[in-house]
Amino acid sequence: MSQSKKRILVVDDDEDIQETLKSLLTKKGYLVDTANNGAIAIQMSESTPYNLALLDMVLPDMEGTQLLVKLKPTTPRMRKIMVTGHASLDNAIRAVNMGADGYLIKPVSPPELLRMIEDQLKRQEDDERLTQEKITSYIETRIKMLEGSKGNRE
Repeated sequence: MSQSKKRILVVDDDEDIQETLKSLLTKKGYLVDTANNGAIAIQMSESTPYNLALLDMVLPDMEGTQLLVKLKPTTPRMRKIMVTGHASLDNAIRAVNMGADGYLIKPVSPPELLRMIEDQLKRQEDDERLTQEKITSYIETRIKMLEGSKGNRE
């Protein structure tokens, strides 16, 4: 899948941060949507399969960690990176335990952010490839078993 097809959802209630991230990521060839609260992000995830979401830890309507588990799961699994201005070990541990794939502290440096996004998308592609290989292998095995059992009946 080419990078231009990768969709990223940015969830942050700070419009300046939304715009900055959107422009940075759009320049890198990603398709970017933004949401300023958890409810909108959940709604958007219902209708659009995102490859990756950048989630602010503190949103007006819910904690970013709550949003982690409420976003619609996609295949291949959407990667989720928490972004917070309130860094603490507890927050980081809670985020990872609730399914975050990465954790960044504001202000985020663009090179660090892009590196983490590229790394997560590469892992996603690896997961997708492994899943496809497992399915192919399963189908081939089933066909051999079915052919074998048909041969026994003749």
